[in-house]
Amino acid sequence: MKLFLDTANLEEIRTIKKWGVLGGLTSNPTLIAKESPTDIETYMKELCAEVPGPVSLETTHEHADDIYEEGLRLAAVADNAVVKVAMTPDGLEAGKRLADRGIPVNVTLVFSPAQAILAAEIGATYVSPFLGRIDDVGSDGMFALAEICQVYEAQGYETNVLAASLRLPMHVVEAAKLGADVATMPFDVFTKLVKHPLTDAGLTKFLSDWKALEASLRGKEGA
Repeated sequence: MKLFLDTANLEEIRTIKKWGVLGGLTSNPTLIAKESPTDIETYMKELCAEVPGPVSLETTHEHADDIYEEGLRLAAVADNAVVKVAMTPDGLEAGKRLADRGIPVNVTLVFSPAQAILAAEIGATYVSPFLGRIDDVGSDGMFALAEICQVYEAQGYETNVLAASLRLPMHVVEAAKLGADVATMPFDVFTKLVKHPLTDAGLTKFLSDWKALEASLRGKEGA
């Protein structure tokens, strides 16, 4: 399973990139607006240049022709750009046209297996079920993910399941167990993946013992 970062913050991207595990990036209009770029296209190019993998850039129009034209512009931002379209009739129409041109498409704001089937049928490269938001309305996001993965396996769909709206490290683990191809998460969740109290305690003990050994050896040298 590939690990994507869900952000538009360059410093967050650079931090995770140094770990050697960053597989790609998802962004949206809200995340980019949060960074207050002076030039949106230039900023998108910076995001794509920084990430060693696919970068999802989301369309902001509602009608199919406008979504399609914007998608063409987003795809031209960089070779690793992926066009995000919303799960709406117009989004599907535009997404199909883009996919037919060989442009990678990510269908976003997906909340059900039925919607995921539609994304696969238009030839989307990614489908993004929003698991945390499903939980927010009293349903089970992981159950929805399991159903989507089951349907995709049964039908042999090539669309990648991109588990989104993940809010805890365990969500990432569960997504991996259920067969998601990609998990995307905010910086806070990504940094928590590496944390464990036993790791911290073990490292503290190892370093303490090593320093004690070095001090003992220096003492013998000075005797």
